[in-house]
Amino acid sequence: MRQIPMSSAELDERDFEAVMEVLKSGRIALGPKTEQFEQMMADYVGVKHAVAVSSGTAGLHLIVKALGIGAGDEVIVPSFTFAASVNAILYEGATPVFVDIEPQTYNLDPNEVERKITPRTKVVMVVDVFGHPADWDALIDIAQRHNLMLIDDCCEAIGARYKGRMLGQMGEAGAYAFYPNKQMTTGEGGMIVTNNDEIARLCRSLRNQGRAEMGAWLEHERMGYNYRIDELSAALGVSQLQRLDTFLQKRERVAQRYTEQISRHDWARPPLVLPDMTMSWFVYVVTLSKGLERDPLIARLAEMGVPARGYFAPLHRQTYIQQMGFGDASLPITEEIAKRTIALPFHNNLPDDDIDYIVDCLRQAIDS
Repeated sequence: MRQIPMSSAELDERDFEAVMEVLKSGRIALGPKTEQFEQMMADYVGVKHAVAVSSGTAGLHLIVKALGIGAGDEVIVPSFTFAASVNAILYEGATPVFVDIEPQTYNLDPNEVERKITPRTKVVMVVDVFGHPADWDALIDIAQRHNLMLIDDCCEAIGARYKGRMLGQMGEAGAYAFYPNKQMTTGEGGMIVTNNDEIARLCRSLRNQGRAEMGAWLEHERMGYNYRIDELSAALGVSQLQRLDTFLQKRERVAQRYTEQISRHDWARPPLVLPDMTMSWFVYVVTLSKGLERDPLIARLAEMGVPARGYFAPLHRQTYIQQMGFGDASLPITEEIAKRTIALPFHNNLPDDDIDYIVDCLRQAIDS
């Protein structure tokens, strides 16, 4: 029986040498590799500023903080996302207002966003789910008409484009993440991207215990955090970013093979990529037909050496959100889709015969 990994980072000698170079230099925190990584990322995304941080979660938190969001403010956010999207709001004492998703890409529904706006609404946290861009034209229009700010949680979507525009350019700022299952990795790590000089200045200070960029080491302008990225991670990021487009092409090939195989059956829907969108494949998530029970299928796949995960569990139903009093939203599409979505094994170099085996195992599990 095969044992197929759920995900796998692509690392080679160039990555090892980049990290070893930093180790030999003796400079392993906030040094030239961090600055190089930031400049490369700003150039890649097409923005003025990139600020490297310890995780995508840290990036989202610092953006919320830099925008001055706090107690009494409401932030509209999808429930169909990773917990970090909401936690970044809760860290600052603001109120998450959950909205439903549209049934094609599973990104937040602009109509639902507009319906949930109140006088306390300050920000919309836009999540580009699974690497598919949200409906940015509609969201920008809503934000302009209601004087709202937009944050791009593009942690799952590096390299994705909306009508030719790289994600991270829209809104006040965006955040990328580089966990090992992402399109590129720094181990742990993230990046804030923005065209706003003040947001960049504040985030650089906040990530480094509130120090000013040119201030003395033990002088602090504000309360900050230890959200710095280390030089080893930054060096790995530089090496990986140089090959990111190749990684994305490989992931596109894997996704196309999956879609070819899944489309032959009527028991699951492959992911949909809308016209004028460039998908950056983070995970490959299929939607089971109504009436199929997901959890028994996942258990049966595990018995055949195929790991699979339910994606996502609605955040407004999570225990801690319920306990905090934010879980009373009615989100019928989110709750229905969350019961039927399964993430299949996915990485840059997944062989065709493994893909075919995974799909066949899924067929057998459904038949049984």
